[in-house]
Amino acid sequence: MKRCELRFGLLGPPILYDHGPDGAVVRPVGSPKVRLLLTALLLEAGRTVSVEALKDALWGGAPPASAHASLHNHVTRLRRLLDDPTRLRAVSPGYLLRVDDGELDIHTFDAHSAAARAAHAGRDWRRTLCECAAALALWRGTPLSGLPAELGGYALVQRLREARLLLLEWRYDAELALADGRLDALLPELAALAAEHPLREAYHRQLMLALHRSGRQAEALAAHRDLRRRLVEELGVEPGPAVREAHLEVLRGGEEGRGDDGESGAEGGSRAGSGGAHPAADAHVQAPGTPTPAPRPAQLPPPPAHFTGRALLAETLHGTLATPGPTIAVLTGMAGIGKSALALHVAHALTDRFPDGQLYVNLHGATPGMLPLTSAQALAALLRDVGADPRSIPEHPDAAAALLRSMLAPTRTLLVLDDAANAAQVRSLLPAGPGCAVIITSRSSLAALDGVRRFPLAPLSDEDSAALLRAVSGREEGIDAGHPLVELTGRLPLALRVVAARLAARRALTPEVLAGQLAATEWRLHHLEYDDLSVRRSLAVAHDALAASDREADRDAALVLRRIGALDLPEYGAPLLARLSGTGVRRAEDALDRLVDVALLEETALGRYVPHDLVRDFARELAGTAGGTAVAESALSWYAALAERTLTAIVEPGLDQDDRRRPTSCQPPEHAAHVADTHPFDGPEAAFAWGDAELENIAALAERYADAPDTRIAARLCTLLRLLFPYVQRSGRVAEMEVLGRAALRVARRLGDEAAEAYALGDLAGVHFLTGRHNEALTLNDEALTIWQRLGVLSWMRRSLNNRGLLLEGLGRYEESGRALRQSLAYSRRLNDPYGEAVTHQHLGNLFEHTDPRAAIEQHRLSLAIGETIGNVLIQLYARCNIGYAHLTLGEPGAAARHFEESLRDLVDQGDWHGESQTRLGLVRSLRQLGRTERADRECAELLRRADARADRYIGGLARHQLGLLLSESGRTEEARTSWQAALDALTGTDEKAVVAELASLLADIGEPPTSDHFASA
Repeated sequence: MKRCELRFGLLGPPILYDHGPDGAVVRPVGSPKVRLLLTALLLEAGRTVSVEALKDALWGGAPPASAHASLHNHVTRLRRLLDDPTRLRAVSPGYLLRVDDGELDIHTFDAHSAAARAAHAGRDWRRTLCECAAALALWRGTPLSGLPAELGGYALVQRLREARLLLLEWRYDAELALADGRLDALLPELAALAAEHPLREAYHRQLMLALHRSGRQAEALAAHRDLRRRLVEELGVEPGPAVREAHLEVLRGGEEGRGDDGESGAEGGSRAGSGGAHPAADAHVQAPGTPTPAPRPAQLPPPPAHFTGRALLAETLHGTLATPGPTIAVLTGMAGIGKSALALHVAHALTDRFPDGQLYVNLHGATPGMLPLTSAQALAALLRDVGADPRSIPEHPDAAAALLRSMLAPTRTLLVLDDAANAAQVRSLLPAGPGCAVIITSRSSLAALDGVRRFPLAPLSDEDSAALLRAVSGREEGIDAGHPLVELTGRLPLALRVVAARLAARRALTPEVLAGQLAATEWRLHHLEYDDLSVRRSLAVAHDALAASDREADRDAALVLRRIGALDLPEYGAPLLARLSGTGVRRAEDALDRLVDVALLEETALGRYVPHDLVRDFARELAGTAGGTAVAESALSWYAALAERTLTAIVEPGLDQDDRRRPTSCQPPEHAAHVADTHPFDGPEAAFAWGDAELENIAALAERYADAPDTRIAARLCTLLRLLFPYVQRSGRVAEMEVLGRAALRVARRLGDEAAEAYALGDLAGVHFLTGRHNEALTLNDEALTIWQRLGVLSWMRRSLNNRGLLLEGLGRYEESGRALRQSLAYSRRLNDPYGEAVTHQHLGNLFEHTDPRAAIEQHRLSLAIGETIGNVLIQLYARCNIGYAHLTLGEPGAAARHFEESLRDLVDQGDWHGESQTRLGLVRSLRQLGRTERADRECAELLRRADARADRYIGGLARHQLGLLLSESGRTEEARTSWQAALDALTGTDEKAVVAELASLLADIGEPPTSDHFASA
């Protein structure tokens, strides 16, 4: 069977579809991230899209630490959807999606549009119709719909929308030219287009001609009159030549119907709405139940006295509402963020734009001590405000909403609907007239409302926060952007106003004293209350409504907020909160969505949630002290179980994995049951992604509970840290490694668990090795070796001896190194541990490199062969990297570069930072020696970027050493000096004596001797 041709669609929601013998079949793209990935690639069809650009597209410019692994997963899923491995290829520095001619609907649309343009210009009306129909048939709605604006397709969408409008113009020109008087079928379509685009003259011209040629001359003249009035009133211009010509055609066709004054009967009648009469007054006269005109409403509360900041947002909102409508803007954000202040500030600036009135309704969606207005109550109030007779207001809500729309339709009125609870509360209050606009404020995003512009509000900047404090308090001196009050109020306008009110009321109270009071976290919310202003009460409205709700998701949300307060982590995901609240993951996700919806949490990345600092304080108050230990135990047990799943996903089966999983004396007996309750990761990438997402939380727990007196908590933390460390080490997160390693050592010693202590000592030794402090690493490793020898654990004695040999080689103690490595090799053979044997051959190769590089290569080849036999990819990649270094020692940079490149291709995907960094560093050196400067620059920049992202100063220092050499060789001496000085600063205090000495010499040679501290350290 012939395979269907794959096609791509962006003229609407992004889709894949097949064209087979039975027609087009859509292939769904279910994952939002895969849809984003597909779209980003299609927007650059046939061109390579860099990994960084794809990360920005998928995560809106703020990719998480796990972005690289997650991107690889999404690419794999997209490849499966494409069902053709040649479609999507990895091409440095990113990915390339092949799109053949005719396979992307935008390309086909553009081709038909070009043909239609040519046919229209040549007045070939039948071909114009054919090409327009072919192009318009591809349109499935707004291009790229359902995707975030940050994707970067805004300009493309605007171009395509304009192209569609032109195609419609050309199509109706052709229809008018070919119709021979049969135009009734066009009238509804043209009337709808003219209404949708009130200032686009072409559709009005075509509507006039279609009406006239259908014998409806009066309506044609009315269409012209409406267009002319709108253009004159709103833009101050007359219709263009094409409209004037069409108007003349209509007038010539109806001379017998003209009056003595030269105007048609339709134009010469009542002038209501075209000149002196006020549109709002006409509405009040004509609408049912309004026998007399009502006064123009001007209900806006006073503007905020000290409105500060948000200049760009206010300007954008002003421009949005000034656009011919109906326009609806929704201002969203947490309690006290300043939504109402911004709404009133902008509304007062727009009063001239809406001469028929400004309506204001406080819906009390989250007002302390008040129930929200029902939509029926708000409808009745608005109808009375626009002049409806209260006795004539329909009882049925739909009829009342229809009456409100009818009364507002001919007017230019601004509505401010403040503090909306949900979309249902405001839906029936919205006008439909083109002259109206609405500002809605709500803690909820009101996602169920269609056709609105949303403006999420963030806390103020430091500068604006300080300015607001000064303005409201009257303290012009002593409060700047760096003042502690700015941070302690969370830059929340309500909190800032409370603090400023306290300072204004008590002149003896200094900003510094008040900052000290706020710094006591347990009292912060107490000090953020003044008169009728209260951050706590404002936050409590949302929680209390959730807790008292009949909906399960709401009650779950209230419970989840209390659990957040009890645990107090940097961020949260649904699986952890499902464990802590005793619900399933689905219910936890629903609860988190509700907390986001009422602005008590922010979703900072997909599935990751963070509370504002003041919400944290409120959640801690809710949680109190009861049950805090149980929550901590539950969290640590969950993390320990997932840490074991991470271990089994990233560490190859064998003694290394088995030994690390073997319980020590302090491990809780129920740990195995907790592990059984969790699902294994799909593979290393998923495990690394989980670790990247949770590492900050685990580090926070380690620092908080490392010295906790409760032995149950200590035991769970000790187990967690032992199982997690291989992930942290391979990820290269050196800052977290040190924190976790020291916490593990303190806990193990306090619990008296010798095996756990030996693990922690060995892990800390690894941290010092990775940061260039070999002497300290050797001391810690030997302490661990002593414990393992006392416990008689041969496998860990083998590892400790192997590490001892590696460290001694790095310190130049070659004879001792060889002795330790030979002992390790003997243990490996005794234990029948080929993995250990392969690692020792690599370290022996490193040792031989100092005396006989060819013999070193043979040792690395032995390691490579063992790795291939046991199927261990990392062993193979490390062996190739080490062979590269041996070739560098031999002065063979070409051979070295080939081995480094072969190793690097797969090391990145393995998530092993030590191997990747050493390989990339060797590649930079090889490329520099080969004179391939441009490629060396790119690789060095990438190494630096990755090292800095991990706060790895050691690798960063080594990379800056190489960068300085590259800069110096290209004549950029000053930049080289800066790079070398930064490298020297980073490597001072490490055991890289030779590199430190070389850096000092390089700086001295260019007239920049290093400081005496650097010489002393070297």
